[in-house]
Amino acid sequence: MKTRSFLLAVLGMTNLTWGAGVEPQPFLAAVQRIIEATSFLGTPFSDDEIATLKAAITQNDAAAVEKVKSVLDAHALFHVTITPEQRVKVERGAAKAVLDEAGWRQYLVRVENEAGVTARLAVSSPQAKEMYVKGSPPVAPHAKPRDPGEPAISTRWLDLQMFEAPPMQPTLSGLGLEYRIVQLYSRDAGKRDATFSFDTGQGTQDLGFRNETSVLFDCQAAREVKLAITDENGQPCIAELLIKDKAGRVYPSQIKRHAPDFFFHPQIYRGDGESLKLPDGEYDVVFRRGPESVPETRKVAISGQNTSWSFQVKRWIDPSKLGWWSGDHHIHAAGCAHYSVPTQGVHAPDMARHCMGEDLKIGANLTWGPCFDYQKQFFTGTEDKESRFPFLLRYDVEVSGFGSHKSGHLCLLKLKEQMYPGGDSTDHWPTLCLNTLKWAKKQGALTGPAHSGWGLQPLAENDPARGQQYKLGLPSATDELPNFIVPPFNGIGACEYIVDVTHMVEGPDGKPVPAVDFMSMVDTPHTWELNIWYHTLNAGFRTRISGETDFPCIYGERVGLGRAYVKLDERLSYDAWCEGIRAGRAYVSDGKSHLIDFKANDLELGTKNSELRLAKPASVKVTVKAAALLDEQPRPDIQNAPAGQKPFWDLERARIGTSRNVPVELLVNGFAVQKQIIAADGTMRDLTFDLPIEKSAWIALRIRASSHTNPIFVIVDDKPIREKRSLEWCLKSVDQCWSQKESLIAPKEHAEAVAAYEHARKVYRERLEE
Repeated sequence: MKTRSFLLAVLGMTNLTWGAGVEPQPFLAAVQRIIEATSFLGTPFSDDEIATLKAAITQNDAAAVEKVKSVLDAHALFHVTITPEQRVKVERGAAKAVLDEAGWRQYLVRVENEAGVTARLAVSSPQAKEMYVKGSPPVAPHAKPRDPGEPAISTRWLDLQMFEAPPMQPTLSGLGLEYRIVQLYSRDAGKRDATFSFDTGQGTQDLGFRNETSVLFDCQAAREVKLAITDENGQPCIAELLIKDKAGRVYPSQIKRHAPDFFFHPQIYRGDGESLKLPDGEYDVVFRRGPESVPETRKVAISGQNTSWSFQVKRWIDPSKLGWWSGDHHIHAAGCAHYSVPTQGVHAPDMARHCMGEDLKIGANLTWGPCFDYQKQFFTGTEDKESRFPFLLRYDVEVSGFGSHKSGHLCLLKLKEQMYPGGDSTDHWPTLCLNTLKWAKKQGALTGPAHSGWGLQPLAENDPARGQQYKLGLPSATDELPNFIVPPFNGIGACEYIVDVTHMVEGPDGKPVPAVDFMSMVDTPHTWELNIWYHTLNAGFRTRISGETDFPCIYGERVGLGRAYVKLDERLSYDAWCEGIRAGRAYVSDGKSHLIDFKANDLELGTKNSELRLAKPASVKVTVKAAALLDEQPRPDIQNAPAGQKPFWDLERARIGTSRNVPVELLVNGFAVQKQIIAADGTMRDLTFDLPIEKSAWIALRIRASSHTNPIFVIVDDKPIREKRSLEWCLKSVDQCWSQKESLIAPKEHAEAVAAYEHARKVYRERLEE
């Protein structure tokens, strides 16, 4: 085995300290990058040290290398040695171990690379592990949640990373001696001990204690920043803060967060009178409160003392002043991006804070498969006690991860009872969507499929992906609306909706009601989810739409990325908002565009069953208040992205070229027949369309991939709405859906499923004959 002394002899460096034989030019070039990087990160060397280093770089000889080493070693917290066998050892360096509470500091790592390795140098520490277990595996029923005060959690006070961004190189250079930069973050103040180890890949750590070293840090207390946060009226509120230093690092550290701050968010939500801790430094802060606000960006500095920040929300629009109330009917407190340790998901105060921070008036917190048996305890059948008018939160259910979910997930809102009869968990739920809907509708629930577009991508008939399990990223055959391609029905969106929409079931008063009230929009590609809705409307059904985010599963960025705005004449409540969805007195939006007070003649959307009756063909006066807000600079990455690429709904997709204009389209039976161009500058404009109506039809308005109204049904001469091609599409879709879902139905429900699907075929055939 080669020894270190043998290697030195081979290199002609016997009796020399390691590094003395390093070639000056590449070594000193790397030192220049160290100088630039530490200056950028905000912890530069002293003026005297900079002078010494620059003089040495100019000198460019072996003596210069020694001068540089003497300066850099004083800042090295670790000395790492990579042996000829690529074993990595670490020892404590000479630097004083001081960190900042709630902040980052940089230290050097001296690397003696005897093997000439050019891999990444990685660092780890048990004190830098995440404070949570993320993901959404099912948890044992009634499992006790882990206490965040347990040592395994409370001792994870550290965050760390190697700085590998320019001007540094991401990997080791292979030089015999070089210096790297490690960044360390402390959650706490006071004395804290941490153990560190380094490696250059799997299996490269040295054996035993030689690959780790412990360091006792003095973590200096941060400054307290007192916050004054008010809404546009000067009233205290909660809003979003995104805080970064000039190196782009987020504060507080994301992996040291637990509720109400979510580790998968860069932003935090804080209210008036609250505070946060930051070390001395310069920061970029972005302040906002949902998509109806105008973001404010400012540079702030903290130096030597506690301070205060004051922010006031600036709005570009407030639909609630016109009676339109925002809501997201599909958010989760557990599963997906949420952690399952230290608790099984988060709790109502956490979700309520995020809704308030995004100015989202209604939040439907849906309990589903992951952590179901823990989260179910929070269901009350009424608004949660954490609600603060007008911000109202309630627990309901998404059938997902159990029951009929493989045929399409279902949102069940306004439930009186959350548990399907026959058990106290999820194993006993029906596998046929219609059976779930019958139970929910009997208690007066508002029901609809979740993330409607999954499984409904328009794939060509010869596309081999049609026979595979659904996955995102496949190219569509068309993005036209409506289109007549029968999709594969191989996902968890509004697949069995094509059957359920034809059924009337028993309501709470014993009278028949539609099995499905709404379709979910905004969180899947708009072409996929709108196409099936258009066809069923053309078949004469009157399903409405609502907006959702499926937070934090499809979208984890924030709640309320998909919204429904509901018009209410009465005081806002969760139940009243849901009934507004049922009545279709709503539009869906990404919050960046709005279609308010849609009327046909004098009929207001969502009133009188949204039905305008004409004795004969005539012209209809269509009016709406339209507003949108785009940044002045286009975003081609969004504007030109395929429909199946996130963000699925975004006003940027509607931008015309490089202008700031977007089209407002008037639809008749799903086809755009007229449009008006508006500037997306935040100004609300009154638009009027003169629309000839020849036969019974539904009409609606949209700003494609950003906002869409519910329909108004124009009935001419008492004739129903019937479009032959759409009915043919629906009939074929029933057969396609059955080909995918039959095997997923439990044997005991198979006969019911056969009858349910045959009923749908019969209804579509009868309407075709009409």
